[in-house]
Amino acid sequence: MVKYHIQQDSEIPASKQLFDQIQFAIASRQYPPGEKLPSTRQLAMETGLHRNTISKVYRQLEETGLVESLAGSGIYVKAQGHEGGTKRQSPILDEYPEAYKVVQQSLDELLGQGCSLSEARELFLAEIDWRLRCSARVLVTVENRDLGAGKLMVHELEHSLKIPVQLVPMEELSEALAQTNSATVVTSRYFIRKAEEIAAPKSVRVIPLDIYDYAKEIQLVKSLPKNSCLGVVSLSSGILQIVEIIIHSLRGDELLLMTAQVIDTYKLNALVRSAQTVICGDQTSYPIVQEAIQAAREDLIRPPKIVLSGNYIGDKSINLLKRELGLG
Repeated sequence: MVKYHIQQDSEIPASKQLFDQIQFAIASRQYPPGEKLPSTRQLAMETGLHRNTISKVYRQLEETGLVESLAGSGIYVKAQGHEGGTKRQSPILDEYPEAYKVVQQSLDELLGQGCSLSEARELFLAEIDWRLRCSARVLVTVENRDLGAGKLMVHELEHSLKIPVQLVPMEELSEALAQTNSATVVTSRYFIRKAEEIAAPKSVRVIPLDIYDYAKEIQLVKSLPKNSCLGVVSLSSGILQIVEIIIHSLRGDELLLMTAQVIDTYKLNALVRSAQTVICGDQTSYPIVQEAIQAAREDLIRPPKIVLSGNYIGDKSINLLKRELGLG
C-alpha cells in the first residue's frame, strides 16, 4: 500500500506535495492502470488534509490525464500509451507493438531502484545519444594475415545491418581510431583481447562476434568414405588453416584434402577437377565455385557435390549488434 507523508512545515504547499506523490506512485506503477485510488475520506484520515484539498488534487490529476472519475464508483488510474488511446499514441507502436511494454518495464525497474522520472529520462537519453554516436562508424578489424575473414565479416554485416562497414587491419586500428570521434569496433572472439587493448585508450567499445561452428560440415567429414578427395574453399586463409588442422585430427590420412582461397584461380581450378565433395566455407565463395565447376564441366566425368556453409557470423551476434547499434 502506498504511504503518503505531508510535511506541514515545508514551503511546498500540501496539495502540491500530495499531487507529486500520487503522480510518482502512478508513474512507478504502484498504482497500475485500472487501479482505484483511495477515497478522499481515506486520504484525509491518512494525511490530515481536508477532503476539499484532496478533491482538488484529484481534479488536477484528472486534468493531466492520469486518472478518471467514474460516477458513483471512484477515481481510477487511466491506461497510458497505445492501449489507452491517449496523446502518447505513436505510429512507431504500429510497427513495434511490444515496444511500449519494453519501455514501461525498463522504466518501472529504474523507478523501483529509486530513480526519479527526471533521472530515468536522463539515463535513457544518455544511453541513446552514446549509441548513436558510436554507431556513426562501424569498423571490422582482424590481423593483416587474415584479411579474408575481415572481408567476410564486412560483406555479411553490410548485408544484415544495411549500413556501411569499413575493414581496418588490426595493425592500423590505432591510427584509424585516432582519426574519428565516434566508432564501434567489431571483431571475432579470436582477436577480441588485442582489439580491446588498442581501443580502450580511445574510449571506443569493441563488440565480439561469434563465428559459425561448422558442426554440419564436421559431421559430413566424419561420414566420407576413405580415400575420398575433399575440397574446401573460402575467402579466408585463416579458415582454411583451421580446416586443415581439424580435418587431419578427425580423419588423419584417410582423406585427400585440397584447400583453396577463392582468389587463387589456379588452386581452385585444380580443386574442382579432383574433389568429389567441395565445401564452401562461406557464402561469398559459393558462386565462384559454381563458376569454376561450370568452366571445367567438359573435363569432369561427374561434377563435385557442393556443400554450402551457413553465414560466417552467427545470427545471435548479428541480432546483438543490431541492438547495440540501435538498429532494431
